[in-house]
Amino acid sequence: MQFGFSIPGVILLAMLFIPNIAWGRHQPEGYAEVSRNENRVLLALERAGQVATTCAAVIFVCPRGFSMPWLLWLVAAFALMLLYEAAWARYFKGGGRLIDMYAPLGPIPIPLASLPVAAFALLGIWCQSPITLVASAVLGVGHIGIHLGHLRELSAPSS
Repeated sequence: MQFGFSIPGVILLAMLFIPNIAWGRHQPEGYAEVSRNENRVLLALERAGQVATTCAAVIFVCPRGFSMPWLLWLVAAFALMLLYEAAWARYFKGGGRLIDMYAPLGPIPIPLASLPVAAFALLGIWCQSPITLVASAVLGVGHIGIHLGHLRELSAPSS
């Protein structure tokens, strides 16, 4: 783990933030109702994980740089983020319906929640930062937990 300014971390964050900003401007119908029922503990973990992951992604660099085999971890992180972008493209192309946010991408469940968490965990491995790994784990518990709750609520039979 080494301090510095991480260009790969900033690029991954841009890949994360750009579709989320677009989504925030055009939230799907029904999202406000679903989000009202979010577990407060999961929400607190998500927010703490978001802040910690964002900071860690920017300030930790790989002490071995872009040498093999460490570079493979970074390539894998970017591959997951490219899948994340594909999931967003599918969502927006499909009309941006709420239920579509939670549709699996092949074998990957809730890809809009799980892929970025996994990508930032791989970034933590690449930069050999336990802080980044813990931050992404906290983010994962909160963010994935919240999205699983949304999916459960949307899938429940209406009464």
